[in-house]
Amino acid sequence: MPIVITAASGHLGRLAVEALIARGVTGSEIVAAARSPEKIADLADSVRTARIDYHEPATVRDALDDGDTFVLISGNDPERRSAQHAAVIEAAVDAGAGRIVYTSCLRADDSPLALAESHFATEKVLRSAGTGFTILRNGWYTENYLQYLPEARDRGVLVASVGEGRVAPATRRDLAEAIAVVATTDGHEGRVYELNGDTDLTYHDIAAAFSAVLGREVVYRPVSSDEHRSILSDAGLPEPVVEAIVGIDAGLRQGAMARVGDDLTRLLGRPTTSFVDGIRAAIEGQTTNAQ
Repeated sequence: MPIVITAASGHLGRLAVEALIARGVTGSEIVAAARSPEKIADLADSVRTARIDYHEPATVRDALDDGDTFVLISGNDPERRSAQHAAVIEAAVDAGAGRIVYTSCLRADDSPLALAESHFATEKVLRSAGTGFTILRNGWYTENYLQYLPEARDRGVLVASVGEGRVAPATRRDLAEAIAVVATTDGHEGRVYELNGDTDLTYHDIAAAFSAVLGREVVYRPVSSDEHRSILSDAGLPEPVVEAIVGIDAGLRQGAMARVGDDLTRLLGRPTTSFVDGIRAAIEGQTTNAQ
């Protein structure tokens, strides 16, 4: 049955489409969907495309056929995400989706991160929707650390208020491959997978990885939440952005994105991509896209 991938214009969704193709799924069995289909026009030569807008549940019903596997890539509007997802899930069930695969958040049921609340709310809706489901609780993206590279390159420092908190980042490509595995193989009905990289890292480890990638010494400078808030405010960031960054670091300090287990490795059938290799690949990708 066809596999419908939402948010295919985004990083994770596009990589999921690529991963399905790499696993041998024919283009006629893949539907890449986006709110603005023109952004995925280049995919139309290899897969089917459709318009799905989380603000318009009717677009979900139009894109799905009875029995389809529906991969719901979580939306990027935390304040309205719960309501959007609930409406999208209802529309998918009405359209006869055979199974819904949802990309949630690591430890969504007990995470100290505020952003996990809407994910867990979606999980509860999904469990009661009356259709098959699989929940992929994605951990921290390796690519999230690209934003720290300019300061690391220029000043040799990584500033954060995560203390000695540990994270186990995974690349988007590995997480996208997990989506493809779950969407194309059996045995995942009703399962919840906690997906993270194989290795827990402190920010000292991350600074060391930056050193290896950049070819210069980078050190981690831990700061308090209040000091971090002042640094970000002095840099001109808006207060909501400052509070979001400080809040995320507080959650990471409490282990919100630390390693939970080896679900990702087991799904992939191989070790996850190392942090250093993931950062190198992300930098190369940025360079290629800029050319």
